[in-house]
Amino acid sequence: MAADRPLILLTGSTGFVGRQVLRTLAERGCRLRVVVRPGRQSAIASSDTIDEIATADLWSQSADGYAALCRDIDTVIHVAWYAEPGQYLQSPKNLDCLMGTLRFAQAAAAAKVRRFVGIGTCFEYDFAPGYLKIDTPLRPSTPYAAAKAAAFLALSQYLPQQGVEFAWCRLFYLYGEGEDERRLVPQLRSKLAAGEPVELTSGKQIRDYLDVREAGRMIAECALGRARRAVNICSGTPVTVRELAERIADEYGRRDLLRFGARPDNLVDPPCVVGVR
Repeated sequence: MAADRPLILLTGSTGFVGRQVLRTLAERGCRLRVVVRPGRQSAIASSDTIDEIATADLWSQSADGYAALCRDIDTVIHVAWYAEPGQYLQSPKNLDCLMGTLRFAQAAAAAKVRRFVGIGTCFEYDFAPGYLKIDTPLRPSTPYAAAKAAAFLALSQYLPQQGVEFAWCRLFYLYGEGEDERRLVPQLRSKLAAGEPVELTSGKQIRDYLDVREAGRMIAECALGRARRAVNICSGTPVTVRELAERIADEYGRRDLLRFGARPDNLVDPPCVVGVR
């Protein structure tokens, strides 16, 4: 690949979402600088168009450290964030991620990066409308969502003033390759494969599910495109939790193992969360 091809910096490149972004960009022959933790180098990074930078803690980088990452970069795709299942929504580590992201963006602006793409969440929105557009008001209700919304609000004002294009990709309900086994879809598959019953809520909740591979492609498209706003990374298709579980159970021929109503519905769980592209 020609050395004059724009250089893209990708954080979170070995994570659930980041690895799919990396895959899409690598397939397109993009020149990449990827940030990884020591010992987590990617198998995909055997290409001479991909340069890996090992960093033990992205969030505690010095100003010089962030500046070094951004040197000669055309576009930043910032996927990294704390995302431990069962912990991340309420974790104080979200503040570390927020502050590190803001310092990172300052370094990107100082380095004259042309474009900065951040990753948000549908949880930033006010869920009351059910069908969520990019102009739906924000109403985060957890430290995770609040930190993401704060990053979006700050960077959407700061970066354009510095001459940096800014886009923000809000993720909806992702599933697929590399998903943590504690999440719904892997749990369903594990129990069904073992012939064990699966205790579920009523399953009436309506959600917007998207394969993480498609999400990675959409994020890459956004980064390589010209959008300068929030973007919903979603399917736009409403599906109930019950429908999703039944589809998966049908792959095993074991709908009889699904125990809907065995667990109480979460009273604060929104009834409908669907993205509008």
